[in-house]
Amino acid sequence: MSELQRLQDWYASQCNEDWEHSFGVKIDTLDNPGWSLEIDLRETELCAKDFSTISRGNSEDDADWIHCKVESEKFIGSGGAHNLGELLQVFLAWAGR
Repeated sequence: MSELQRLQDWYASQCNEDWEHSFGVKIDTLDNPGWSLEIDLRETELCAKDFSTISRGNSEDDADWIHCKVESEKFIGSGGAHNLGELLQVFLAWAGR
């Protein structure tokens, strides 16, 4: 199953006629170039789950880079123009543990 399908499945499993009205998933582009991924964790089973920050590469100098953290009850990831799939994989691997 693709990362996109797995993310859709995770999102659908959070929808309870309440959560989706206040929270969700945001995928956007960055101007360096790259991707940003923000996933609300509030009111999910992941909200209190430990996450070790991941940082590889440098957005200033590298095309292949990612930075992922959990902050303010959100999974926040950013990465290079070809790293969106990897950002999704990091979130899904952590969510699936």
